[in-house]
Amino acid sequence: MEVTLVILKPSAVQRKILGEVISRFEKKGIQIVGLKMMQLTDETLEEHYAHLKDKPFFGRIKDSMQASPVIVMALKGLDAVNVVRKLTGVTNGRDAQPGTIRGDYGMSVQENIVHASDSPETAAIELKRFFSDNEIFNYSSFLLPYLYANDEL
Repeated sequence: MEVTLVILKPSAVQRKILGEVISRFEKKGIQIVGLKMMQLTDETLEEHYAHLKDKPFFGRIKDSMQASPVIVMALKGLDAVNVVRKLTGVTNGRDAQPGTIRGDYGMSVQENIVHASDSPETAAIELKRFFSDNEIFNYSSFLLPYLYANDEL
Protein backbone atom coordinates (compact mmCIF):
# COMPACT_ATOMS: atom_id res chain seq x y z
CA MET A 1 0.00 0.00 0.00
CA GLU A 2 1.15 3.49 -0.84
CA VAL A 3 0.70 6.63 1.28
CA THR A 4 0.44 10.09 -0.28
CA LEU A 5 -0.05 13.66 0.87
CA VAL A 6 -3.01 15.91 0.12
CA ILE A 7 -3.35 19.49 1.28
CA LEU A 8 -6.81 21.03 1.30
CA LYS A 9 -5.89 24.60 0.46
CA PRO A 10 -7.37 27.80 1.90
CA SER A 11 -9.68 27.91 -1.13
CA ALA A 12 -11.34 24.73 0.17
CA VAL A 13 -11.33 25.93 3.79
CA GLN A 14 -12.85 29.33 2.97
CA ARG A 15 -15.47 27.88 0.63
CA LYS A 16 -16.53 25.40 3.34
CA ILE A 17 -16.22 22.33 1.10
CA LEU A 18 -13.80 20.34 3.27
CA GLY A 19 -16.29 17.57 4.00
CA GLU A 20 -17.28 17.27 0.35
CA VAL A 21 -13.67 17.01 -0.80
CA ILE A 22 -12.67 14.55 1.94
CA SER A 23 -15.70 12.40 1.16
CA ARG A 24 -14.56 12.11 -2.48
CA PHE A 25 -11.40 10.33 -1.32
CA GLU A 26 -13.28 8.18 1.19
CA LYS A 27 -15.97 7.15 -1.32
CA LYS A 28 -13.26 6.07 -3.74
CA GLY A 29 -11.87 3.76 -1.07
CA ILE A 30 -8.78 5.73 -0.07
CA GLN A 31 -8.00 5.34 3.65
CA ILE A 32 -7.26 8.41 5.76
CA VAL A 33 -4.25 7.56 7.93
CA GLY A 34 -3.37 11.11 9.03
CA LEU A 35 -5.32 14.35 9.24
CA LYS A 36 -4.71 17.74 10.85
CA MET A 37 -5.25 21.48 10.48
CA MET A 38 -2.28 23.82 10.45
CA GLN A 39 -1.21 27.32 9.47
CA LEU A 40 1.64 27.18 6.95
CA THR A 41 4.75 29.23 7.70
CA ASP A 42 7.03 31.05 5.26
CA GLU A 43 9.74 28.46 5.96
CA THR A 44 7.45 25.51 5.24
CA LEU A 45 6.18 27.06 2.01
CA GLU A 46 9.69 27.93 0.83
CA GLU A 47 10.70 24.31 1.40
CA HIS A 48 7.52 22.83 -0.07
CA TYR A 49 7.63 25.03 -3.16
CA ALA A 50 11.44 25.25 -3.44
CA HIS A 51 11.18 24.56 -7.18
CA LEU A 52 9.02 27.72 -7.54
CA LYS A 53 10.46 30.13 -4.98
CA ASP A 54 12.50 32.05 -7.57
CA LYS A 55 9.49 32.50 -9.87
CA PRO A 56 7.79 35.90 -10.02
CA PHE A 57 4.47 34.38 -8.91
CA PHE A 58 5.84 32.77 -5.72
CA GLY A 59 4.55 35.66 -3.59
CA ARG A 60 1.05 34.95 -4.87
CA ILE A 61 1.42 31.28 -3.92
CA LYS A 62 2.53 32.19 -0.38
CA ASP A 63 -0.27 34.71 0.06
CA SER A 64 -2.83 32.17 -1.12
CA MET A 65 -1.51 29.31 1.01
CA GLN A 66 -1.41 31.50 4.13
CA ALA A 67 -4.88 33.04 3.71
CA SER A 68 -6.24 30.59 6.28
CA PRO A 69 -5.21 27.31 7.88
CA VAL A 70 -5.02 24.25 5.63
CA ILE A 71 -5.93 20.61 6.20
CA VAL A 72 -3.12 18.12 5.56
CA MET A 73 -3.98 14.48 5.00
CA ALA A 74 -2.03 11.28 4.64
CA LEU A 75 -4.01 8.96 2.35
CA LYS A 76 -3.36 5.27 1.85
CA GLY A 77 -4.30 2.79 -0.86
CA LEU A 78 -2.97 0.73 -3.73
CA ASP A 79 -1.35 3.12 -6.23
CA ALA A 80 -2.56 5.97 -3.98
CA VAL A 81 -0.49 8.71 -5.65
CA ASN A 82 -1.90 7.97 -9.09
CA VAL A 83 -5.46 7.43 -7.87
CA VAL A 84 -5.46 10.67 -5.87
CA ARG A 85 -3.98 12.64 -8.79
CA LYS A 86 -6.74 11.36 -11.07
CA LEU A 87 -9.39 12.31 -8.50
CA THR A 88 -7.97 15.83 -8.15
CA GLY A 89 -7.71 16.61 -11.88
CA VAL A 90 -5.27 18.88 -13.69
CA THR A 91 -3.83 21.93 -11.91
CA ASN A 92 -5.92 24.60 -13.63
CA GLY A 93 -9.50 24.20 -12.44
CA ARG A 94 -10.84 25.71 -15.68
CA ASP A 95 -9.17 22.90 -17.62
CA ALA A 96 -9.95 20.07 -15.20
CA GLN A 97 -12.50 17.49 -16.26
CA PRO A 98 -15.94 17.54 -14.64
CA GLY A 99 -16.10 14.79 -12.04
CA THR A 100 -12.64 15.64 -10.68
CA ILE A 101 -12.28 17.73 -7.53
CA ARG A 102 -10.72 20.66 -9.38
CA GLY A 103 -13.13 20.23 -12.30
CA ASP A 104 -16.13 20.39 -10.00
CA TYR A 105 -14.92 23.06 -7.56
CA GLY A 106 -12.05 25.00 -9.14
CA MET A 107 -11.89 27.99 -11.48
CA SER A 108 -8.22 28.90 -11.03
CA VAL A 109 -4.68 27.64 -11.43
CA GLN A 110 -3.84 28.94 -7.94
CA GLU A 111 -7.13 28.63 -6.04
CA ASN A 112 -7.50 25.03 -7.11
CA ILE A 113 -8.73 23.44 -3.86
CA VAL A 114 -6.04 20.77 -3.31
CA HIS A 115 -2.37 19.94 -3.53
CA ALA A 116 -1.54 16.29 -4.19
CA SER A 117 1.91 14.67 -4.28
CA ASP A 118 3.01 13.90 -7.83
CA SER A 119 5.07 10.74 -7.23
CA PRO A 120 5.73 8.18 -4.49
CA GLU A 121 9.17 9.73 -3.96
CA THR A 122 7.72 13.23 -3.57
CA ALA A 123 4.97 11.87 -1.31
CA ALA A 124 7.56 10.39 1.07
CA ILE A 125 9.36 13.75 1.32
CA GLU A 126 6.15 15.75 1.69
CA LEU A 127 4.69 13.41 4.31
CA LYS A 128 7.81 13.89 6.46
CA ARG A 129 7.48 17.66 6.04
CA PHE A 130 3.94 17.77 7.40
CA PHE A 131 3.62 14.74 9.71
CA SER A 132 5.72 13.21 12.46
CA ASP A 133 5.90 9.41 12.59
CA ASN A 134 3.33 9.22 15.39
CA GLU A 135 0.77 11.24 13.38
CA ILE A 136 0.39 8.65 10.60
CA PHE A 137 -1.55 5.61 11.70
CA ASN A 138 -1.46 2.03 10.48
CA TYR A 139 -4.80 0.41 11.18
CA SER A 140 -6.82 -2.33 9.55
CA SER A 141 -9.82 -1.50 7.44
CA PHE A 142 -12.52 -4.16 7.31
CA LEU A 143 -13.50 -2.81 3.87
CA LEU A 144 -10.34 -4.01 2.08
CA PRO A 145 -12.00 -7.20 0.72
CA TYR A 146 -14.71 -4.99 -0.78
CA LEU A 147 -12.24 -2.55 -2.33
CA TYR A 148 -9.62 -4.90 -3.77
CA ALA A 149 -9.44 -8.40 -5.17
CA ASN A 150 -7.68 -10.77 -2.76
CA ASP A 151 -4.70 -11.10 -5.12
CA GLU A 152 -4.23 -7.30 -5.14
CA LEU A 153 -3.53 -7.11 -1.42
